[in-house]
Amino acid sequence: MPKNKGKGGKNRRRGKNENDNEKRELTFKEEGQEYAQVVKMLGNGRLEAQCFDGEKRLGHIRGKLRKKVWI
Repeated sequence: MPKNKGKGGKNRRRGKNENDNEKRELTFKEEGQEYAQVVKMLGNGRLEAQCFDGEKRLGHIRGKLRKKVWI
């Protein structure tokens, strides 16, 4: 068996995909929606959010947004 002498595999060679400094446009709220700040990620697409009216609410990330945007 050959010895492992390398310093990582394919993922290390590719490097990190850094898109942290990209600004994206704010989607404005519609009727029946509200802005909130994520307090805690609970897993399975669910999160605890602090709304701007002072309430803590349980929210979920819809499928289309879940695949596209990192929260």
